[in-house]
Amino acid sequence: MYGRALKLIRQYHRLSQIELADQLDVSPSYLNEIEREKKEPSLDVLKRYARRFDIPLSSLVLFAERSDQSAKEGARSFIADKALRMLEWIAEEPGSENGEKTQTAYTS
Repeated sequence: MYGRALKLIRQYHRLSQIELADQLDVSPSYLNEIEREKKEPSLDVLKRYARRFDIPLSSLVLFAERSDQSAKEGARSFIADKALRMLEWIAEEPGSENGEKTQTAYTS
């Protein structure tokens, strides 16, 4: 789930893969593979994301947790998925730049 979360963070900040790859000092193809979940990002790359976007590394890890058999793990995955859906909605919402909000309702 890292790929989905990292892609949404990039899109929310209106950066292309090439721009972000340059800022993180990684190749665009590597960034693309991470976002498509073909490769897992290294801890070093996750730290670069955290620094670049000024977010705690632990927040990135939360989004990446996958559900196990236990209900607790399933709940974490459910919450992470809902948070990612909300970020997708915000990233796609017209007029969301500069704090403007529309009155579009979100339904899952």
